[in-house]
Amino acid sequence: MATNPISTSSLLRGSAAALEPPTYDDVLAASERLAPIIGPTPLLRSRALDARVGGRIFLKAECLQYTGSFKFRGAYNRLVQLDEQERAAGVVAFSSGNHAQGVAAAAALLGMKSVIVMPRDAPAAKIDATRGYGAEVVLYDRWTESREGISAAIAAERGAVLVPPFDDPRIIAGQGTTGLELARQAERFGEELDAAYVPASGGGLIAGVALALAEDSPGTAVYVAEPAGFDDYGRSLEAGHRVENATGISSICDALLSPTPGEITFEVNSRLLAGGVTVSDDEVRRAVAYAARTLKLVVEPGGAVALAALLAGKIDARGKAVALVLSGGNIDPALLADCIGAYPEP
Repeated sequence: MATNPISTSSLLRGSAAALEPPTYDDVLAASERLAPIIGPTPLLRSRALDARVGGRIFLKAECLQYTGSFKFRGAYNRLVQLDEQERAAGVVAFSSGNHAQGVAAAAALLGMKSVIVMPRDAPAAKIDATRGYGAEVVLYDRWTESREGISAAIAAERGAVLVPPFDDPRIIAGQGTTGLELARQAERFGEELDAAYVPASGGGLIAGVALALAEDSPGTAVYVAEPAGFDDYGRSLEAGHRVENATGISSICDALLSPTPGEITFEVNSRLLAGGVTVSDDEVRRAVAYAARTLKLVVEPGGAVALAALLAGKIDARGKAVALVLSGGNIDPALLADCIGAYPEP
């Protein structure tokens, strides 16, 4: 599965450049907006996992979030701040699935119309779920068409608001509520986290988490976890500027296929992240199977990259308190069965 060579930021470059990155106070405000709508996702422990890696592992189960991923947090925080005229016009978003569902569900809760532009080869479960939340789904060919161009044309025609998947301070602030919960839950466990590993595509989730942890758990080093071939964040951190992934490559991690970090997200992450880890598709499949068999959690490939890095020995957790964000659980049943069948032993 390839990604479109045109980046999200290319469409939003003019407006994004004019927007200030979010602050910790913005994350706190987002938490207040979300509090009446969703509860915190659990922070889980596993004796088997601890014993396997020799550390104290904390699993932030965003796979159990409303719509099956962290994306609802940012989508709702963005949409709830629209004025009456903007709400009446509706919203347009583009996504391979998780942002699609988050925007569709948030729009439905707020009584708004939504149009979601999705690739034809997106997981069927994600397309069906997006329609199930009441969105109008427009399918496109990721190889020959631009999702950004299609979305911009629809938004212009209908006067609708375009809701980007990550490069928006209100989106980032909403995702940052994951980090607020993580810090507070770890404290209740009596732990000071040594490190947190967070999946990233455009970088909205990890930017928000890093903002929260920088204030609430400043001793926690935050690392990005990415699939091989789509490790633009890790390479960008090393280079000191945003770099792009090669075109025409594929990964099982359909949720993590953005071609380059966002402008606003990278401004935050370049200051706050400690580094990154990269995993192969086979390591991700093994992690999906391990999550199902041992942890009793359904985790999609993109949501399992941090766990994959731990299981593959790419994270040194011995004697440490380490948090892993399991960012989503929207996986087609057939793919889940294939992963479990390929790796029958934990």
